[in-house]
Amino acid sequence: MKNIKILVATHKPYVFPEDDSIYVPIQVGCDEVEERFGYTGDNTGDNISYKHRFYSDLSSMYWGWKNLDCDYMGSCHYRRYFVSKKAKKSKEKIFKYILDREELESMLEKCPVIIAKPRRYYIETIESHYDHTHNPKDFDIAREIIAEIAPDYLDNFNRVANRTWAHMFNTFIMRKDLADKFCEWMFPILFELEKRVDYSEYNVFESRFCGYIAEFLLDTWLEKNEIEFQTAKLAFLEKQNWFKKGGNFLKNKFLRNTRTFK
Repeated sequence: MKNIKILVATHKPYVFPEDDSIYVPIQVGCDEVEERFGYTGDNTGDNISYKHRFYSDLSSMYWGWKNLDCDYMGSCHYRRYFVSKKAKKSKEKIFKYILDREELESMLEKCPVIIAKPRRYYIETIESHYDHTHNPKDFDIAREIIAEIAPDYLDNFNRVANRTWAHMFNTFIMRKDLADKFCEWMFPILFELEKRVDYSEYNVFESRFCGYIAEFLLDTWLEKNEIEFQTAKLAFLEKQNWFKKGGNFLKNKFLRNTRTFK
């Protein structure tokens, strides 16, 4: 039996999958709040809990990288899980279709990496989408850093940036040695990004720039290293307001980000 640990980042009490031998709730941002909910905190062991405002749920991923001893490590979100193929055929609550041990064992036997199905933007690229919703300078600085400290990855990063799709949300399940290598590559880039970005006037959403840029680094790393992967459906446990999301997407696309950045 494989030792699989999937970290479920959360900042509040919630209902979690029953199999706590696999799904491990991690309270993120513990250094930023006083309230505790009884979950493992991202401020234990080797951690970046104090940087949560910049890294969002990546503080959970970092904690797992540095502190977990397991065969496979995963990263997901309290409202966002990988689910079985059966989920799309059912009108019942999606929660019952979250991947269980039997399904995970079977999938990981075939391929050591599971990532989300690609998210498609159709009418704009990954980079232009970021530019319309964040400070475009963040993306430019990330590209500069990769050119400096990981130049072999620059072409892959640019290919990802110019696509209209990507595997998003900083979610995956990987054999632990692969997850370690990914984190060893990604976090130094993000730490340098944090140093160079002037976030002095960023609001809460904008301050999570490291977490958002990280979404495009997974594909960059997988493709450069020719890592075999399989995809699974990523389901949201709460109802999505697609009309509102679509409206915001079009507003950001055609009216651009109205925020004035330095």
